[in-house]
Amino acid sequence: MWLIDRLAEERIRKAQEEGAFDDLDGAGRPLPLEDAPLVPEELRVAYRILRNSGHLPPEAELRREIRHVEELIACATSVEERGAAVRRLELLRWQLARGPRPRGLHIEEAYRERLQARLDRRG
Repeated sequence: MWLIDRLAEERIRKAQEEGAFDDLDGAGRPLPLEDAPLVPEELRVAYRILRNSGHLPPEAELRREIRHVEELIACATSVEERGAAVRRLELLRWQLARGPRPRGLHIEEAYRERLQARLDRRG
């Protein structure tokens, strides 16, 4: 334990003995913890709904699948099986590293314009 930690613990213990914490609001009740403090505020309701319905956010699903594939690698009995699992693991880690991407049909603007021009010529 660091010296600063020891000093802090000692002062806390001394304050407890002197009764400094006896008259605090909410004494004896659990602290109200903010739900998902690391999730952006505009996504908290959606994440809470997902959690309450038994679903996980995409990042958590990826992490769970990564753990599963790591277990498969540890149990792999053949070189082919292990190689396939390692490739899958690399893909999953890449997906996790690149972060969430919007779902649906999202096309780069230049490609969309070329496609639109081509369709216009035909029609």
